[in-house]
Amino acid sequence: MEPFFPSDRKMAADFLMHEKIWFDKFKYDDAEKRYYEQMNGPVASPSCQQSASTTSSGPGGDQNELVTRIANLEVENQNLHSVVADLQLAISKLETRLNMLEKSSTSHHPSATPPTQHVTPMKKVESPAAPPKKVELPSAPPAKKVGPSEADDEDEDDDIDLFGSGDEEEDQEAAKVREERLRQYAEKKSKKPGLIAKSSILLDVKPWDDETDMAKMEECVRSVQMDGLVWGASKLVPVGYGIKKLQIQCVVEDDKIGTDILEEEITKFEDYVQSVDIAAFNKI
Repeated sequence: MEPFFPSDRKMAADFLMHEKIWFDKFKYDDAEKRYYEQMNGPVASPSCQQSASTTSSGPGGDQNELVTRIANLEVENQNLHSVVADLQLAISKLETRLNMLEKSSTSHHPSATPPTQHVTPMKKVESPAAPPKKVELPSAPPAKKVGPSEADDEDEDDDIDLFGSGDEEEDQEAAKVREERLRQYAEKKSKKPGLIAKSSILLDVKPWDDETDMAKMEECVRSVQMDGLVWGASKLVPVGYGIKKLQIQCVVEDDKIGTDILEEEITKFEDYVQSVDIAAFNKI
């Protein structure tokens, strides 16, 4: 073993002076923990307890951890006691309510039984007495009247035809009356004016070129006269390059005149009319 010199001791002291190790850190941690417990109370979260237990070392830190755990257990015990007391109160209330309901149900049952006892004998008394009277009243007359004369009357009644098929004279009179009424109805219906279906048509009559006499072409178009045709207003609409088309309106009866016949009649004027188109068609 080498001898320990004073110079070595001095060098060790100088080294420890410059060393940054904190040997008494756990004491300061315990003091800080106690201070904050006094400020905020003894209860601490588990994470804080774990951190304190890991950071603290020595017998002082273990005692503080036990104290905090005991305090937490006491608080939990108090909470459990309060919960149990609340549950006991709720159970007692439910028991009292069930007892009240049972008493009320038992009190209502005897009051409901007497009407059933009174009603049942009334039904038993009425059932044998009433039906025989109602059944015997309609069946009594035919049962009493039994004889040969009545049997003959029943046979005669069976021979009667309720629909009157055997009376030929009455059938002929009824047929005449029916025919007369049908004839009168047909006459009234024929006299009533029926609704006439009409249509409004707008025609585009196109000439051959710009030299066509449009006034003469309109005169030719209006010269077309048919039963159910009425000509209306007209105007000249420019098409392009100085050419104009004749736009004329007319009203026709649908049952008498069709658009094909109207176009054929207008296109017969080949000197003036090139084609005819339907610009608009509306039912009136």
